Amino acid sequence: MSAFETLHFPLPQTGAGVVHQVTAFRYGTPGARPKAYLQAGLHADEFPGMLALHILRPMLARAAERGLIRGEIIVLPQANPLGLTQHPNGFLYGRHDAETGENFNRAYPDLADKLGDLSGLGADAAQNVALIREAMGRALAAMKPRKALTALRHRLMSLAHDADLVLDLHADNQALPHIYTGTALWPEAADIAAEIDARAILLAEVSGGNPFDEALSSPWWALARAHPDKPVPPACLAATLELGSNDDVDMEQARDQAAALYRILERRGLIAGEPRALPALQAEATDLTAMSQVKAPIAGLVAYRRRLGDSVRAGEVVAEIIDPLGETAEVLAETDGVLFARHSQPFAWRGKIIGKIAGSQVLESRKGALLTD
Repeated sequence: MSAFETLHFPLPQTGAGVVHQVTAFRYGTPGARPKAYLQAGLHADEFPGMLALHILRPMLARAAERGLIRGEIIVLPQANPLGLTQHPNGFLYGRHDAETGENFNRAYPDLADKLGDLSGLGADAAQNVALIREAMGRALAAMKPRKALTALRHRLMSLAHDADLVLDLHADNQALPHIYTGTALWPEAADIAAEIDARAILLAEVSGGNPFDEALSSPWWALARAHPDKPVPPACLAATLELGSNDDVDMEQARDQAAALYRILERRGLIAGEPRALPALQAEATDLTAMSQVKAPIAGLVAYRRRLGDSVRAGEVVAEIIDPLGETAEVLAETDGVLFARHSQPFAWRGKIIGKIAGSQVLESRKGALLTD
């Protein structure tokens, strides 16, 4: 088997004669361990990860040619061909499916409920992991999605379900790098946060909506709870890496990000080599329920009083909302923390999220769906 191959997976037609396909690049040996899966562009209007993986690909190809790939690495620089075709009125609309209104990064299947008989679980953790992965593969193979959106979700899950490491690359509206991952995966994921220079590290067991990374990692702790007398480790370290602002298409930044991803793969045994010393973490991990979503109290123009990266205290003014026809309202920080994300559009309606603050104290307001839809 070649150390490198290109894979194409057609999706069901979205119209008469209209077919999209998912394209993946595989490096190393199929079925080899460890396995890593990296994708970008699931939200098709979030661009930094696409460029970073574009730059990473020839780096991996050279490593494959030199025999340095020690496992299997699957890379999708653009995971969402459906979203790329949605550009009404000259503006790319890549976060939600235009036909259904559904978020492309929600509603992935909950595999923990679909695995059938797991009576073969025993005292050996490695054998249990192999058995569960086989059951996941069978469950996915039994699904027969007919629509393009569900088929896209199914294809991505099928490529990634048995990976040891899953990195889903995203970006926020205006933001510093940050990471979302499972509570059970910290501090195991600390090297990833350090390499991408994360300025917020947000942990949750259930964030709501079953996003891609959580759909791959959460079955492991759900199964561990369901089988407390059997060793079931968190065998898939899945994380959403927010690589900055949506429109950050900068070659120097992307080269740095690609190099960071390469070092992550080296450090985790997928590529032979000695990565540089791990950078220091730039943020403390915090529960996702401690992240404050800063919302506009009225409609109007947004005039920020705090910059990205600023530390704020509860009660401090983060922004002003100015109604050109009337009142001005101050937007106050709900918690102490770091302002790590803002909105690029300087106009808000009542209730619009215009910022995010990574705090350390759980907030009563943060219940239910914890992510921005």
